[in-house]
Amino acid sequence: MARKKKHPEHANHERWLVSYADFITLLFAFFVVMFATSQTDKAKAQQVSDAIKKALEGESFASMVKVILGGTIDTKGIGNNQKKGPGGSKPTPKVADPQAQVVELLPSMELLTKELHQEIKAGKLQVSMGVRGITISFAQAALFPSGEDVISADTYKSVEKIADAIKKIPNPARLEGHTDAIPIHTSRFRSNWELSAARSIALLELLVQFGEPRNKLSIAGYAETVPVESDETELGRAKNRRVDIVILNETGVMGEPDRAKVAHAVSEKK
Repeated sequence: MARKKKHPEHANHERWLVSYADFITLLFAFFVVMFATSQTDKAKAQQVSDAIKKALEGESFASMVKVILGGTIDTKGIGNNQKKGPGGSKPTPKVADPQAQVVELLPSMELLTKELHQEIKAGKLQVSMGVRGITISFAQAALFPSGEDVISADTYKSVEKIADAIKKIPNPARLEGHTDAIPIHTSRFRSNWELSAARSIALLELLVQFGEPRNKLSIAGYAETVPVESDETELGRAKNRRVDIVILNETGVMGEPDRAKVAHAVSEKK
């Protein structure tokens, strides 16, 4: 039998449609993704970013880092491989900027200068700004007779005006008692240290009597170790028998008078 002839296969000229359809599908998917991305809620994204930033910079995260890397001060004995022992490392205390503290107390300085204008003009008081805060000092006459802790009655009016002025200032005040260099040893005071502290207490009680809150006041006694004048003269000794009122800033709470500097300045006056 004769074989049937095969008809020649026609070429498929439409195969390009498959690739074209795939391309169109991918292009459609691409633009869908781009559209969805462009419609993201930017406000929510910013909230998430801010939350992450706050968490990383927060105190709880910082405390955790300190525990891991350097330890913290506590009673649990937490430390690490580098710094062993209870509490790990101690944090470095923050040192206040003296200039920033002076700016903070400038309104108080202006207030005190205004309230005590007459006393300052008459030379009875000196008001000065220092690193520790504002210092109010009696510039004329002695607050105390030698060896005594009783405030002279003629200074009561000035002390009352000071009390009224510092009531308006929220900062705490330190009353720093001083004596002259004459040693004392009596039945009441065994040393100048006790006398200087007693003088601080005497002024504290007078300020409280004039309405100053007790919780704003503290006392210190320096005996004869921080003179403002030479003790070789009666006038110098009278000025050294004093209680300075220091309106404290943050630095002043931690600070002490620079005794070496004061002693050097007094030696130059001699």
